[in-house]
This record gives sequence, C-alpha cells and structure tokens, in this order.
Amino acid sequence: MTDAAEPQAETVADSEPLALDSRHDDDHGETGNDAVSETIEIVKTVVYALLIALVLRIFLFQPFTIPSASMEPNLLKGDYIIVSKYSYGYSKHSIPLSPPLFKGRIFARQPTRGDIIVFKLPSDGHIDYIKRLIGLPGDRIQVKGGVVSVNGQVLTRVYDGPGDPGSCWNGSTVQRFRETNTVGRTYTTYDCGPRGDVDDTGLYVVPEGHYFFMGDNRDNSLDSRVAPEASGVGFVPAENLVGHARIILLSWNGEASLFKPWTWFLDARPSRFFHVLK
Repeated sequence: MTDAAEPQAETVADSEPLALDSRHDDDHGETGNDAVSETIEIVKTVVYALLIALVLRIFLFQPFTIPSASMEPNLLKGDYIIVSKYSYGYSKHSIPLSPPLFKGRIFARQPTRGDIIVFKLPSDGHIDYIKRLIGLPGDRIQVKGGVVSVNGQVLTRVYDGPGDPGSCWNGSTVQRFRETNTVGRTYTTYDCGPRGDVDDTGLYVVPEGHYFFMGDNRDNSLDSRVAPEASGVGFVPAENLVGHARIILLSWNGEASLFKPWTWFLDARPSRFFHVLK
C-alpha cells in the first residue's frame, strides 16, 4: 500500500510544477506579443505624425530662421518666421530637397509687389533666400542715388530717423526710410548713405517668368541688383519661389543658443513675437 501511494504522490507533485510552468509560458508569450504590438503602434504613430508634418510642410506652412541682416529692419537675425506654401502654387521646390518630379508651377498665382518671399537661389537651386519683391515680369527697374524706380515711377521715400547702430557694414549711421511702392504698400528700409555699390545701377528689364528682388537693408544685401556671376541673385525664375513670409512667430537675439537653455528666456525678444509682416 505504501509503495502504491508513493507513485501517486509523486505524480501529483510532478504535475503541479508542470501546470505552473505551462501558465508561466503563456504569460510570457502574451507579454511578448503585447510588447511587439505596442512597439508597432508607437512606430505607426511616429510615421503618421511625420507624414502629417510633411504634408503640412509641403502644402501649407514651413518655418524658417533668419540668418543675416539683409532684410533689416523688418527681419532681424534670429527671427523665426512662418511661410505660407500655398500662396503662389507649388513647384519642385515646395518639396524637401527639391526633387525633379515636375517642371513649372501647379496652381500658380502671381505674387504682389512688396511681398516678402522665400525662394531658392537660382545659381544653386538649394539655398533659401528671403527678399522683398520689387519687380514683376516685364518691369523696367533702375536705382539712382539709392532711390528705386519701377517702369519710370519713382518709389517715394520719407525719412524716418536713424536706424539701429551697427547696421551698416561701412560704419555709417544707418538711416530709416518709409518707402511706398507702385501699388501703395509702405514698408521701412535702411540706407547706409550715398555711393554704395548698388546705389546706382543700369536699367534692368525683368524677363518673362522671372522676378526682381531687393533686401530692405539696401546697402547690405546681395539681391537681384547683383549678377549671379558676382555672387548675387540676379533674376529669379517663378519656379524658384518657395512661399510668402507671413509672420514672425518667435525671435531671439544673437546670443541665444540651443545648447544653453537659459538663453531661450534671457535672450528672447518677446516684442517681436507674433508680429505680422508687411
């Protein structure tokens, strides 16, 4: 009887660990499956977010940071601006890296004189420039004594006092002017005095399908007044337009650094936040 009972006890004893092992394996499998499913969901969420961001960047809005002084006093180095991509239609330059998927523009709309526009440098095709639109296709443009004329009409300038110190590359005291273009839009420009390199130019005739741009900091801007061969911009093809600069979203001075978090607050320029561009 004792010998018969012992195997039964062993059998019961052996079965308990086996049952426990079986339940443990199931839990481990379920946990593994849950982890894989969760990882897949996270990857899908990230991919969807990136696709949404890409669509917004291509078709609606794109942020840019101003790297230079060529558009002072309206855009300062460190301004973080938003550009609308839909304003003039779309070209290959609306897409990151400008892939040669098609030529020309889709849903093209002509910009208005005075618009501040981001475009690709014609001589390079990848570098982003930002300037103010002065001339449309067929326009005749000339600068004399720092004063711009379009199709024989002089753009009126009204003196508006001295500008910010240190804005002139030649050490001169910068002068502010309120300039009004041929369609009645008024904006502020900087002038570093007479006899600048591009204060007196020949006559430019803007070719069909091209545009003529100038920086608001007139004596500190490489723009359409300067030929591409001289490191300038020249005439800009319509295909190279990226978008219309609409608003300064945020702004920091030159001391701010991504790697110095305290400068995000100490070097911010809140007076420029959410400033609509004219």
